[in-house]
Amino acid sequence: MKKIVSIALVMILALGALTGCGAKVGDTGTGKEASGTVVTAGSTSVQPLSEELGAAFMDANPGISVEVQGGGSGQGIKAIQEKIADFGALSRNVKEEEKTSVTEEIVIAKDGVAVIVNPESKVGNLTLEQIKNIFTGKISNWSEVGGENAAIVVVSREEGSGTRGAFTEITKVMEKNEAGEEIDNTTKDALVQGSTGAVMQTVATTPNTIGYVSLGSLSDTVKTVNVEGVTPSEETVLSGEYRISRPFLYVTGGELTEAAQIFIDFVLSEEGQAIVEESGFIPVI
Repeated sequence: MKKIVSIALVMILALGALTGCGAKVGDTGTGKEASGTVVTAGSTSVQPLSEELGAAFMDANPGISVEVQGGGSGQGIKAIQEKIADFGALSRNVKEEEKTSVTEEIVIAKDGVAVIVNPESKVGNLTLEQIKNIFTGKISNWSEVGGENAAIVVVSREEGSGTRGAFTEITKVMEKNEAGEEIDNTTKDALVQGSTGAVMQTVATTPNTIGYVSLGSLSDTVKTVNVEGVTPSEETVLSGEYRISRPFLYVTGGELTEAAQIFIDFVLSEEGQAIVEESGFIPVI
C-alpha cells in the first residue's frame, strides 16, 4: 500500500512540475528570459497603439525594451531600409516601389479614416466625389454641399503621412498621370499639420474646417461626417460599407531578432489584440 501511495505522490509531483513550467512570453525555452531592444518607427497613427502594446509587453517581459518612434509611414519604410528599426509602422498599404525593401507585411489592426468637420458645421454627409472635390479645391464653399455660405478651410496631413496616403488614394485625390506617376492633388491652400492630434485640434477650434483622422483617434471635440450615407465605425469598416478604411501594418526588412519575434507574437496574440480593441482600433484575430 505504501508503495502505491509513493508512486501516486511521485506522479502528482511530476505532473505539477510539468504544468508549472509552461512557456511564457519571453521564455526562450532554454531556462533564460530573452533580452534586447525592439524598435518600431513610422506612422503617427500607429504610434499610440505601438506605445500601448509596448508598455504591456514590457510589463510581462522586463528583459526586453520596446522603443516607439514616429515620423510618418514613409519614415517607417526608410527605417527598415537603413536597418535602424525592427519594424516599420505603416497606416496604409505598401506602395509598389517600396515592396523591394519589405521582407514581410504584418497586419496588426484595421482602421477607418474619419472625415471630420468643426462642431458648428451643418454638413453631416458627403459623397466620395464631393470629398475629392473639396480636398482638391474644386469645391471651395460650404454652400455647394448643403452648408452655409462660407469658404471651406481644408486641413491635411503632411506628405509622407500614412493617413494622408490612404485618404488621398481612396478618395482619388491622388491620381496617376500619363506616365504612371502618383500625383497628390491636395489643394495648395490646405493647412498642413504634422500629426493626427494637430489635425483634430485645428478642426475643433477653427470655424469652417474639414480634415481627416484615424477612426481610433477620434474624440468628441470634432464632428464626424457620414460618407455616402455610412457612419464610420468598427462595424461598417469590417463590413466594407465604410469606404475610407485601411490596414495598420508592421513591415520588416530582414530576419527578426529573437526579441522582435517574441514582441510580434505578443502583438498578434489574444492579449495583444485585446489591447488593439481597447485602443479603439479593429482586431485582426
